Amino acid sequence: MLQKLFANSMLNKLFANSMLKTDRGGQLLMLLLTTLLILVPALNLLVPQGHFLHIETYTISLLGKYLTYALLAMSVDLVWGYLGILTLGHGAFFALGGYAMGMYLMRQIGDRGVYGHPELPDFMVFLDWQELPWFWQGFDMFWFACLMVVLVPAALALVFGFLSFRARVSGVYLSIMTQALTFALMLAFFRNEMGFGGNNGLTDFKDILGFSLQADTTKVGLFMASVIALILGYLTCRKVVSSRLGNVAVAIRDSETRVRFIGYNVANFKLGIFILSAMIAGIAGALYVPQVGIINPGEFSPLNSIEIVVWVALGGRATLFGAIIGALLINYAKSWFTIELPEVWLFALGSLFVLATLFLPKGVTGWFTDLSSNKKSNGNSNLSTDLNSNINSSVATKEDAS
Repeated sequence: MLQKLFANSMLNKLFANSMLKTDRGGQLLMLLLTTLLILVPALNLLVPQGHFLHIETYTISLLGKYLTYALLAMSVDLVWGYLGILTLGHGAFFALGGYAMGMYLMRQIGDRGVYGHPELPDFMVFLDWQELPWFWQGFDMFWFACLMVVLVPAALALVFGFLSFRARVSGVYLSIMTQALTFALMLAFFRNEMGFGGNNGLTDFKDILGFSLQADTTKVGLFMASVIALILGYLTCRKVVSSRLGNVAVAIRDSETRVRFIGYNVANFKLGIFILSAMIAGIAGALYVPQVGIINPGEFSPLNSIEIVVWVALGGRATLFGAIIGALLINYAKSWFTIELPEVWLFALGSLFVLATLFLPKGVTGWFTDLSSNKKSNGNSNLSTDLNSNINSSVATKEDAS
């Protein structure tokens, strides 16, 4: 009891003057991520290997990958949960951000590649390219690559969103168009003449900012960057949905026609949030690539974008932290099933989705919300019953006295 009171007082002091004041789930999420940010690197770098508290570097990289998926899922929840746009193409923005970072990592290889060319990546030398394409220029600079990580997905979202929202395309038709977009990009990036490595993609990375990607400290640093990105991404999204922009977005989701008749420019509101979501997805992709060591056209697969929607649905729409929970749960379950049930893991994972759809229609967070609401209603009903009984007993006592 004392621990609970202490935790509540600490939470209230920490978030009293912030946008998370009424966001209980967000408060717990921030505390959890902050704990991971401090504890996980310490247990990897400071605790000796072989100790039961030691966290392996492989686990660090796996957790970092999960966190990038969580950031991606949150970007989808921003447009689906709060704007009502069921996007089936966010894997494209994720992959574009990943390719931008992959291009920088390829330029860092230099003459350490298989063919020893100081400027051209190995796949270009193999294809007998004579010079570096114009769109690869500048990717030898980290700041330029980081700029492209957000600008390229934002530019694609701007063009696609402007044309779609101005034409008032919505519902299932917009979902199909987003899926067609990512499928077209997948086919394009599979072509060798596009200059992005074709079927094999970009891989065999050596270092980032001069630090070896195989070093434990680098992997820990990438994990910490993923945690910080998720924290900043959540705070940004929470700021948006808590503002006037977020209120209008929810109104558009619930009744777009009514909002348009009131006088709001619905297309501009949709476009702004859609671009922000694409930028967040691009950042997630950029953090994903150096931790897994490869980026290929398979990341554009429409199935990946559909899976992201499943993460959000399982965690709970329109909560932000629900999308994070869904991404972490499903990807952990996928890893566990592939190890423990290698022959039937697809069936086990599919069964999990079906059961979640049947018994958790509001997602995991919605289930917890319903439980807490039931407890409060039961508590209020018990209180009212006790109050009524006390009133009745007092009235009976007065009648007996008279």
